[in-house]
Amino acid sequence: MNPLAIIEIGARLLDKVIPDKDAREKAQFELMRAAQDQDFQLALGQLEINKAEAQHASLFVAGWRPAIGWICVVGLGYNFLAYPLLTWLVAATGADFTPPPLLSENLMELVLGMLGLGALRSFEKWKGVTR
Repeated sequence: MNPLAIIEIGARLLDKVIPDKDAREKAQFELMRAAQDQDFQLALGQLEINKAEAQHASLFVAGWRPAIGWICVVGLGYNFLAYPLLTWLVAATGADFTPPPLLSENLMELVLGMLGLGALRSFEKWKGVTR
């Protein structure tokens, strides 16, 4: 069950159990704060796992994130630079050559995910959580 559904159920129960509006709103606020604290603790746990992975001696453990980043760079370079230039060159010269097809649309989802992680890291640095 997703956390938002649990919060909604909890809020409905509070509506029925606590008749006083101010007390009910305070209880709902505490419920929301507890849910946010749980999400924050999960994020901190994931950051610790990420840190341990990055410090690992094995390239297969520590290097998978940079590898995905470089795959994204090569894929984007092909999709947005090499492929258009190849198709233009083929059309301009009349060569009998068909460039390989564009890479998957899922590449953009991967890039956006990687950029989201980069933004989180910048936010951590800005808040002084890490160096």
